Amino acid sequence: MAQRVREVMTTAPVMVSMGTPVSEVAVLMRDEGIDAVLVTEGGRLRGLVTDRDLTVRILAEGGNVSDRNVGEACGSELACVAPDDGIDRAVHLMGARALRRLPVMENGRAVGIVTLGNLAAVACVADSAPGDLERR
Repeated sequence: MAQRVREVMTTAPVMVSMGTPVSEVAVLMRDEGIDAVLVTEGGRLRGLVTDRDLTVRILAEGGNVSDRNVGEACGSELACVAPDDGIDRAVHLMGARALRRLPVMENGRAVGIVTLGNLAAVACVADSAPGDLERR
């Protein structure tokens, strides 16, 4: 049976509201050791913002960043997968849309994020011969 997204995703995604100041989001990313957070509004997922988004969409414009919120930095086009989707669906969406991460949604709420890193780890294990992992 093909692997499912739930088997490889990162659980308990970090979420912030659209109005959260970008400086708070940057500190959160640093403190949590993450490079992306999910952005919500009224309990609904509205986007995903990365450290690169903060740099390119906010910092590169210059000016006072203390007045800027994460809603200004997050992309509005959002592709998602479900926990029971096959990882092949996640791979297809990432490839077709040039994405590095996808929110995982279940019953209308975000339950995880699947990243290229998650999928690369699966591919690495799948390509290993039996016993290879024990020798690494």
